[in-house]
Amino acid sequence: MMIVTVTGPNDLLRRDELVALTSAFEAEFGDMAIERFDGEETTAERMRESIQSMPFLSPKKLVVLREPGKQKAFAEAITDILQDAGDTTDLIIYEPKLDKRGSYYKTLKKATDFREFSDLDMRGLATWAVDYAKHQGGSLSNSDATFLVNRVGPNQQMLRSELQKLLAYDTAINKESIQLLTEPLPQSTVFELLDAAFAGKTQYAFELYQEQRALKVEPQAIIAMLAWQLHVLAVVKAAGTRSPDHIAKEAKLNPFVIRKSQAVTRRLSLSQIKTLIADLLTLDLQLKRSALDADEALQFYLLKLVNSQ
Repeated sequence: MMIVTVTGPNDLLRRDELVALTSAFEAEFGDMAIERFDGEETTAERMRESIQSMPFLSPKKLVVLREPGKQKAFAEAITDILQDAGDTTDLIIYEPKLDKRGSYYKTLKKATDFREFSDLDMRGLATWAVDYAKHQGGSLSNSDATFLVNRVGPNQQMLRSELQKLLAYDTAINKESIQLLTEPLPQSTVFELLDAAFAGKTQYAFELYQEQRALKVEPQAIIAMLAWQLHVLAVVKAAGTRSPDHIAKEAKLNPFVIRKSQAVTRRLSLSQIKTLIADLLTLDLQLKRSALDADEALQFYLLKLVNSQ
């Protein structure tokens, strides 16, 4: 008898695990031996009955429960439910989000094959991308994988889609094909713009700005993204020596974003960041209340970023 809990914030890996488990069972016993229930629509009694009942026309059956914990009665009785599960029944409990403080979580972790899939950091995403390309019959270097992750962002589902597109074009993925076939996320480019400005790379910062404008990203949108990036820098700076994972959890941000921001914050004091945020707010208000040339005003602000060192 197999009892597996599939959980964690990593949507892609969590879903892949569910598909792998159900596909393996279906290949051996057939789809008719699988019963699926949704905790939002099915009562605790009905799910419990399925777990305890014998399979029909098959030596085994698989019961797949999606978020059964949404039924309070199911969560409260989880210990008894697991103990009463039939020997001829395999069980998958699929819970994307679990409250780690609750007894339901603690019971599942202790009494089941608990498989938790966390979000990957930048290094983990790059390693995963290299492995994915290899398993698909292609190749991707670690440095080019890192470039890809920085370019398209940490969403693993989107990253896989981009890899599939790149592999279809050429199984040997390199920086040139990545630049040709993928579009950089505006947020990633704006972070790169900030990084260039704080590093004193004036020309490169202005090139990135012009690239955003050429892509029809409006000045107000750039201001909004700059504000968000500066907010993240302020959070990271104020957090001091706390770990990226701790900061991410407390601030409800992706650890990937925190790690990228830490390198930048080393060049700035908290008071400098606060000043830059205040100046950006002033600029935003001026653009809304007067007929300032938005491009000129934003580029002047970029010069302030460069000279903030």
